[in-house]
Amino acid sequence: MDIAKQLEIEFKLKPWQVKSTLELIDDGNTIPFIARYRKEATGSLDDQLLRELNDRLAYLRNLGEQKEKVINSITEQELMTDEIMEAIEAAKTMTELEDIYRPFRPKRKTRASVAKAKGLQGLADAIYAQEKGAPAPAILAAEYLNEEVETVEDALQGARDIIAEAVSDDPKGRKLIRHSVRSSGIITVKGAQEELGVYEMYKEYSEPVGKIARHRVLAINRGEKEGFLKVSVEYDKVTALSILSSLHCKNNTSSTDEVLEAIDDAFTRLIFPSVEREIRNELTDVACEASIKVFGENTRQLLMQPPVKGRVTIGLDPGYRTGCKVAVVDATGKVLDTGVIYPAPPHSRIDEAKAKIKALVKKHNVKMFAIGNGTASHETEVFAAEVIKELDCGISYMVVSEAGASVYSASKLAAEEFPDYDVSLRSAVSIARRLQDPLAELVKIDPKAIGVGQYQHDMPQKELTGALDGVVEDCVNSVGVDLNTASPQLLGRVSGINASIAKNIVTYREESGIFTSREQLKKVSKLGPKAFEQCAGFLRVAESKNVLDNTAVHPESYAAAKQLLKLCDVSDGDIRDGNIGALKAKVETVGTSALAVELGIGEPTLKDIVSELSKPGRDPRDELPQPMLRTDVMGIEDLKAGMELKGTVRNVIDFGAFVDIGVHQDGLVHISQITNRFIRHPSEILKVGDIVTVWVIEADTKRNRISLTMKKPK
Repeated sequence: MDIAKQLEIEFKLKPWQVKSTLELIDDGNTIPFIARYRKEATGSLDDQLLRELNDRLAYLRNLGEQKEKVINSITEQELMTDEIMEAIEAAKTMTELEDIYRPFRPKRKTRASVAKAKGLQGLADAIYAQEKGAPAPAILAAEYLNEEVETVEDALQGARDIIAEAVSDDPKGRKLIRHSVRSSGIITVKGAQEELGVYEMYKEYSEPVGKIARHRVLAINRGEKEGFLKVSVEYDKVTALSILSSLHCKNNTSSTDEVLEAIDDAFTRLIFPSVEREIRNELTDVACEASIKVFGENTRQLLMQPPVKGRVTIGLDPGYRTGCKVAVVDATGKVLDTGVIYPAPPHSRIDEAKAKIKALVKKHNVKMFAIGNGTASHETEVFAAEVIKELDCGISYMVVSEAGASVYSASKLAAEEFPDYDVSLRSAVSIARRLQDPLAELVKIDPKAIGVGQYQHDMPQKELTGALDGVVEDCVNSVGVDLNTASPQLLGRVSGINASIAKNIVTYREESGIFTSREQLKKVSKLGPKAFEQCAGFLRVAESKNVLDNTAVHPESYAAAKQLLKLCDVSDGDIRDGNIGALKAKVETVGTSALAVELGIGEPTLKDIVSELSKPGRDPRDELPQPMLRTDVMGIEDLKAGMELKGTVRNVIDFGAFVDIGVHQDGLVHISQITNRFIRHPSEILKVGDIVTVWVIEADTKRNRISLTMKKPK
């Protein structure tokens, strides 16, 4: 198999792009490094496409290895033919390869193997040949009677068992049956219990295999796993027998009836149960792959939410009986104060709570409240809105997702970070920091616990973890990391840096003081030349005398960048002050193509250098819409049909999007209510963090459900 050629076709890339990309991957370069600093080699392929290509590369290489094993096995059995070899080489998937290998795979004891052991292979061959003029099957069978085969019927049954297994092992027949089931099979679901709860809609449900929605596949899988549902694939047996008989029946002789009976047995006992499992697995794999993709994209958007910088923040972790935990953090995330208040039932010590919060606001010049969205969140939100109104000093608040906060708070990591605080106070700190810098705080949490997807606990965990780790890595490296303030967890997500090196960086920082240049990284234990190459461009050193150390310009391009500045008569001071008019004018006059040749670098690299020099230390998240802060609060009971509201998209799923409209319960915008034009998936229009205008369709206070639309009512 020519893997490079296959990738060219599948990804619509040029041969040189694939060749260079594979060489870079095989040389141990990370995806973020390749995407950012090897654009000339790849033709500026982005990180997401590179990851897809890398995953596909791994699959094709694994397929190649399996082909070698199959070839060796069949060859050792001295059964290899040119036809089999061609089929193996042409196989595009593991399923196709498995079909080819099935007849040659060592089998456990089967009805066919028992019959063969009794000496009935010859009878099976004679019957399957269906030759005109040949003796009737019963006459043929009489010649095979022995101590183990006492009757003609025993002999015929054994022959049919052998033929049935041969029919089942035929890759062509399986392929045709599989295709037919995909196109005309029906997924049938029935209730397995009297009370089905959330699965009530699936009590009597059926849908074509080829049309069932991915989220419904995951829903019925979960219902089946939990014992509420029974799921099967219904398929027309007559169609199957017609397909198989066209392959195995000939001449319409007296033996053909025996072959037809064997075909029936092969389909019912061997082929269909296997194909049904394969089809169910295929549907699940496709649904999981799509769900993981949606989960990854939602996680990407959540991590890339703009930070709310430069504001002292109070984090409020709501609770009833144990009270609301309070943490004040400064603009850099440092904890200034902590405490507990009781503004919600059963205590309802509201006046006392207000006095404490007001004192903290005045003492630390607090500008924001971050409120966790868990238990007692609504009551705490009402309380915070009242405090803001009474203070009347420009404070605003935002309800922040607590997803994963409790897991983090009880972790060894949180205990090391806050050894003097109990678990609940750590949560309050985390909630405040999530508003200040979502990315820096959320990297401390297992991405699966962030909770912006569908059925993430039902996903194949290895694939989910791999995809989400890739998303986190891409986000961290696209933003860049401050070498002197980043936590070990954040550093550990930087290209080329593992957990051990991240700890060594922090240790070096603690023992030797802050980094004053990127070059100092080379003094960190275990951070060798390869790791330096991979990570240096993603680490920022604002304290460095070299302005390039606070940009995404890679050290390997410093000489070109300095030559560019010299050509344009621009100093480091000009860069820091934003006086780069001469630089832009030079680039526009000479042109990037000619200038790149003069500097001895690629045009994409030159464009990136100019972009970085324009905004040293820039945070790409600042260019995105800022999070929606509030000063007042509503409840679901305040909503009326037709009411217009602003909201923040919290989750995008297959059938719609959930939008936070400030009433503690997110509303659902069904896919049919997102836009007037046809869309295949809500992600074509929406992403997590978007600020959208919605109108209320219905607010069901009994079921606590809100239906919204983005289509403006007429």
